[in-house]
Amino acid sequence: MLALDIRNLNKKYPNFQLKDVSFQLEKGYIMGFIGANGAGKTTTIKSIMNMIHIDSGEVRILGKNAAEHETELKQEIGCAFGGIDFYTRSKLKTLTDVIKKFYKNWDDETYYNYLRRFKLDEDKKIAELSTGMKVKYNLALALSHGAKLLILDEPTSGLDPIARDDLLDIFQELVVDGEISILFSTHITTDLEKCADFITFIENGQIIASSEKNDFMESYRLLSGNESQLNRVKEQLISYKINSFGFTGLIHSKDFDPSSDIKTITPSLEEIMIYFAKKEDIYV
Repeated sequence: MLALDIRNLNKKYPNFQLKDVSFQLEKGYIMGFIGANGAGKTTTIKSIMNMIHIDSGEVRILGKNAAEHETELKQEIGCAFGGIDFYTRSKLKTLTDVIKKFYKNWDDETYYNYLRRFKLDEDKKIAELSTGMKVKYNLALALSHGAKLLILDEPTSGLDPIARDDLLDIFQELVVDGEISILFSTHITTDLEKCADFITFIENGQIIASSEKNDFMESYRLLSGNESQLNRVKEQLISYKINSFGFTGLIHSKDFDPSSDIKTITPSLEEIMIYFAKKEDIYV
């Protein structure tokens, strides 16, 4: 069974649209969802959560139509958004006492384990928490009611590197037994290189690729060379930059001749995103 099955999702706004967005997440894996600001990540996630009305398409979660079984399925989903604000004058324990009533499988023991792990004091008010601590509290809530699917939109924003690394360890622990799956949207692509099994890349409201992480990264090559070498491959490049040493450019692996004398490496997720974002630019 698929944890998440998105098929031909369409949503049109005056200046933006999701166009036939489709991808699948198998149970027991972490999928990184990447793309530049405005690419459609949050719109897709809100569509999955039925927080916005889609024009067409279907979202299936754990084998069930998300719109038809919304109330039931939201018991199975843990959702954390990096930018969510809480009522700032309330103490954590006051908010938790309200929120836990919505979940039939809420587990106090799990919740308090995360409070200890995240070093959260439930007697503190939200106003007293740093941005990073708010993120940790949000995640503690999302992880404490037996969710089978975690949907995380920028969950590591505001966290220092040590806290982020601890969080990635938690994510990997959660999927070990194959019962929990995670859709993880973030701009911090190094986090995904550490923990993601699959990558889905969206640009301008369309899915560019969705595949196993290493296959995704290996499907591109980052080239570097001199001006004459650039002239030989310019037409095949997704985009390129001119620098004092010559050029660097991104190309689909299938479009690159491996017998070429041009230096090539496997790009990082961040480099892939950057070169796609710059493909309309003119470099001087």
